[in-house]
Amino acid sequence: MNPAEAYILNQPEPYRSILIHVQVIMEHTIPEAELKYKWKIPCFYVGKRPICYLNASHKNHFVDVAFWHSSYITKYTEHLVGEKRKVVKSLRYKELEDVNDTVLIAVLNQLNSNPYALSINRPPADTDTDTDFDDFGGL
Repeated sequence: MNPAEAYILNQPEPYRSILIHVQVIMEHTIPEAELKYKWKIPCFYVGKRPICYLNASHKNHFVDVAFWHSSYITKYTEHLVGEKRKVVKSLRYKELEDVNDTVLIAVLNQLNSNPYALSINRPPADTDTDTDFDDFGGL
């Protein structure tokens, strides 16, 4: 078991159920996404490009499914929370029943279908389209 999976499985309820559900939705919606463990939380990547991270906020009593490329999300924006963050927006869930699969899948599909959302939030440069940004690429 990798550290990201251990993070999810070692959470108390209801966080564990929410995280597992989100993980299943992510793996079904974007099968090429890889679950990694970065900054002590589970993060989903496609190649070297971050899609979202999962954070069980015990202090605030919710699971945060946060998206680095939120500017490319145009549907269901009323469900996104961006408090005190300039770029990252998230879907927050306090109970498993709060997870709206339709909204989560639509957001994931928007990010996965937009080539710029997977290229560190900017179109490729005209002169160098093979630039390899590491993780955040200077965000």
